[in-house]
Amino acid sequence: MSEDFIAVITGGNKGIGAALAHEMLEAGYTVICLSRREPEFEHPKLHFHQTDLLDQAQVSAAAEAIAAEHDVTHLIHNAGLIFPNLIEDAEAEDIAGLAQLHLGSALTLLKAFLPSMKANQFGRVLFNGSRAALGAKTRTAYSASKAGMIGMARTWALELAQHQITVNVVAPGPVKTDNFWGIIPKGSEQEQKLADGIPVGRIGTVEDITNAFMFFADPKSSFITGQTLFVCGGMSVGTALL
Repeated sequence: MSEDFIAVITGGNKGIGAALAHEMLEAGYTVICLSRREPEFEHPKLHFHQTDLLDQAQVSAAAEAIAAEHDVTHLIHNAGLIFPNLIEDAEAEDIAGLAQLHLGSALTLLKAFLPSMKANQFGRVLFNGSRAALGAKTRTAYSASKAGMIGMARTWALELAQHQITVNVVAPGPVKTDNFWGIIPKGSEQEQKLADGIPVGRIGTVEDITNAFMFFADPKSSFITGQTLFVCGGMSVGTALL
């Protein structure tokens, strides 16, 4: 029953993470948000741990504290940064930073929550990936870490399937969030050109993405693991004008 579910959402304070937190709270979940800034909404079943996921010590402390108080059933690793740069301006430190954020912090959190998931023979591990894992200009560090996320999820899926713990990736295309508007000016010709280049003819919404997450989070989705679902309006099979 969803009222027994406890979901940890990284970056659950804004954008896709906040929208997913709202949906899970409405469905009866207890939601624990890990982010640098507090969510701008309140709910009796919403908890907040201020955590900088780029800081491994902070991630370890948060993971230990949460595991001591809760039997986490769902880990949704949503937090992300882009660090957009052409090759000439990209730095090795960008790759190291996003590897910690997108991969290392997820590993630390999962290791803390695994004992209770295994004991209960149930768990859902979900990643917010990206269509950019297939390649995108100015995304050296971002594409590398998001592609690594897919490989790591497939590995975890194989190791955890016997414990009825599924691991899947939702890989969005362009979605109207603060991250998107930070790169593409709102209402600009660039935005319209991007929308025109997407096979379905529009830019995604947070609802498009949260629908996919809620599908994977459902106990009924127990026969699906190790998969990457591109929620990108067809960009993973077509060509977008970037």
